[in-house]
Amino acid sequence: MRPKTSLLGLAFLTPALLMVILFFLIPVVLTGVFSFTNMSTATGISGGDYMVSPVIIKRLADDPDFDQKLLEQLNATTYKVDDNGFARAVEANLKPAFIKEIKGNLDGKSFKSRRDFERALKKLKSRPRSMRELKLAAEPFSSTILNQRYATIDDLQTAIEALGVSLTDAQRETLFQKAYTGWSWTTENFEKLISKPGTQQILFNTLFYVVVTLILFNVGYALILAVTTFYLPAGQAAIFRALWLLPRITPAVIYVLLWKWTMWDNGFISTITTWFGMEPFNYMKGSVTGAWTSVILINGFVGASMGMLIFSSAINSIPSSMLHASEVDGASRWQQVRHIILPQLKWPILFVTSYQTLSLLTSFEQILLSTNGGPGSSTTVWSLEAYFTALNNYAGNLEYGFGASMALVLVTVGIILSLLYLRLFKFDELVTKPRIEN
Repeated sequence: MRPKTSLLGLAFLTPALLMVILFFLIPVVLTGVFSFTNMSTATGISGGDYMVSPVIIKRLADDPDFDQKLLEQLNATTYKVDDNGFARAVEANLKPAFIKEIKGNLDGKSFKSRRDFERALKKLKSRPRSMRELKLAAEPFSSTILNQRYATIDDLQTAIEALGVSLTDAQRETLFQKAYTGWSWTTENFEKLISKPGTQQILFNTLFYVVVTLILFNVGYALILAVTTFYLPAGQAAIFRALWLLPRITPAVIYVLLWKWTMWDNGFISTITTWFGMEPFNYMKGSVTGAWTSVILINGFVGASMGMLIFSSAINSIPSSMLHASEVDGASRWQQVRHIILPQLKWPILFVTSYQTLSLLTSFEQILLSTNGGPGSSTTVWSLEAYFTALNNYAGNLEYGFGASMALVLVTVGIILSLLYLRLFKFDELVTKPRIEN
């Protein structure tokens, strides 16, 4: 019977294992991979082209391998009358008579500037009479590598040689590296993360947010709720716990909107205070203290409800004979809590502490909806900054690789804290068989 039982157990575990692999292991692995790339909106997520832009030319000015003369050659636009130019002229709908006259008088010639080429065109009888049309007629014969996309290095090299520019191997490698528009492997994300000016402030915000919310609400207040409702009559306790579940079961948008109706300058609190001559004030975003208070309360009430349920279930599982015996011995409520209830809650406290720490480290939706990380960046935590960096920012260039490196830091910190909790709560003792079974 045992092999069949093992196979049945494995069958029941398979869906859970698949969920863990699909929604935890694979995302974590991909986050680790992306964190070592410079992937962004500019580079895309697939292979890129090669394009030399004026910005790249400006950056090359700081490279000792590139002198001013070479940069001017790369930045130049020349005009060459050849078959390629005539083909583009036909596509641009230039008059056939004008194209024929250009071919008869200027074929094979090159001009270093637009001005020189336009002067040559002005001497032709069938030229356009307006200056604007003359400038447009010169465009098909222009030759430049600026802002042109090349699919391969060889295509870019051919275009550079067409300009009459020769590069050394070192110059060529540097230019091709900077001209590549796709993503590449790099460790600069972590270096940038350390040197970024706002990193220390975001780190402090995250530490403050997690520690205060966890201690005051997710564990501390949850324990108080569980213990106090345990000593209430069953009906009253059920109603009280149901009320505290409302923050958790309410959709986040509606939940935060209720807080805004309470704390904004046109909300409930300001409406009451104006009756006493006080000016309306936005208690959620009007000050740093108010912003942190609202963020901690909003998240704390949600976390406290979960902890309350787990602790209440654990307390109710304590044999009632232990509590009755302590009452016979004259134990007070506080003594029951201290010597009977709390020692029986090591497992639940370990679970709630670990789970809520990871939840607080990675969750940001309530902060995003309430303060958006403000005022300024005073309530921006690590996960919210990673979201802004990788998925939603005002600049428009989403830095997927840099955001992934920030997320990888969160995963690493979460794993380290989980191991510390296991050591702090003496996990090895919790899983040891009772002595009576040995």
